[in-house]
Amino acid sequence: MQPSGGTDSDSETITSTGRLGGGNVCSRRYKHGNRPREKASQVLYALKPVSFRYNKESDATQTLAFGLIAEEVAEVCPELVGRNPEGQPESVRYEQINAMLLNEFLKEHRKVEEQQAAIAELKSLVAQQQKEFQTAIAERRKDLDARLQQQDGRIQRVSDEVEVNGTVRQVTATP
Repeated sequence: MQPSGGTDSDSETITSTGRLGGGNVCSRRYKHGNRPREKASQVLYALKPVSFRYNKESDATQTLAFGLIAEEVAEVCPELVGRNPEGQPESVRYEQINAMLLNEFLKEHRKVEEQQAAIAELKSLVAQQQKEFQTAIAERRKDLDARLQQQDGRIQRVSDEVEVNGTVRQVTATP
């Protein structure tokens, strides 16, 4: 038996040609022209999800639902709608949208991984620079401490001389 494309393994469908179909046929054996669709899923950004209630003749409970409007989807991407025999948009192929969402998710996931790697690299660089900065500060502090000690020594010698001689002589500062 040759399967016909269905979307739900637990349901039976009738194709637009009137053929009974069923099961979720995903095997490569039943497909051709397989290729990545990196940019095809960008149409998702133009879709406008809505909340709605079906007309009473379709849903007596008037339960709040969420989804898309087939006519609006057809304007954005005609391949995502099912049409009635008159060619009017009738339904949205949500299973197709799910695959497109997965594609967009995977693209975003790759971006996040790249950003996380860049952040880790930047954190490492910042840590290295902080260490170098702390080392430079410590060396500068040592140098300043040494110079202060020299100045303290000079001041002490002048103070000692003033005490002994009672006179002040002119001192020139040398670095």
